[in-house]
Amino acid sequence: MKTFILTGASDGIGAELARQLAQRHGAEAGLVLAARKQALLEEVASQCRSHGSEVLVAPTDVSDPDQCRKLVERAVERFGWLDVLINNAGVSAQALFEEVQTEHLGWYEDLMRVNLWGSVWCTHAALPHLKASRGQIVAVSSLAGLVGVPGRTAYSASKFAMTGFFEALRAELKGAGVSVTTAYPGVVATEIRYRGYNAAGQPAGRSGLKEDDAMTVEECARLILVGMNARQREVVMTSKGKLGRLLKLLAPGLVENMALAALKDEVKPR
Repeated sequence: MKTFILTGASDGIGAELARQLAQRHGAEAGLVLAARKQALLEEVASQCRSHGSEVLVAPTDVSDPDQCRKLVERAVERFGWLDVLINNAGVSAQALFEEVQTEHLGWYEDLMRVNLWGSVWCTHAALPHLKASRGQIVAVSSLAGLVGVPGRTAYSASKFAMTGFFEALRAELKGAGVSVTTAYPGVVATEIRYRGYNAAGQPAGRSGLKEDDAMTVEECARLILVGMNARQREVVMTSKGKLGRLLKLLAPGLVENMALAALKDEVKPR
């Protein structure tokens, strides 16, 4: 049996990753599903068990380092070892920086605790077990972690931080046989942007990005798992993302214009 921990597994990309892992591995998969909402986790767990997979539902708030450590302890206690950690938990945000009042800047730190520190704490707790199994780490970042997106200063900062952390960690673990795959989804058809922060730190209730060409969650999860199975260093999912990464070195001003063009007109800076 191969054991996986998935954070942010209650819906969106994380839930679909769990379902596809169960479909692919069946009874050979031990899935540890972590997120804050137990009821949603139980729904995903039921879907995974229908394929024969053994599932541990582990309600976890990754912004709490003690809960991150407990998550790994429960996984190893249940299955005996750990093969893969998928750091997928994340919070979005959409706000022009100048619109954020001083008294509301605290949500920048809250977002960083989930997107960066949740990944750091889970990875630190899991690392001895992953070294023992010569396992894998997957970090679900974003194209906003490769190219700064206007209106998403907090989100981009957290995802750039993830990019740097896992790039450095990959080099550190090269001799230990532990692979690190960082995935960079673009706009995916999930609810993350609607639940993310607005300038006042409240749920945004809408997306500030144009979503006509949003990738399906099924395709996003499939591409992440293809990259994981091949132990790829990085998975950049869209042609625009690949082009933007190249042009950032050659014509950074053009990339900034591309990023602005991705915003809906009503949220663009004036």
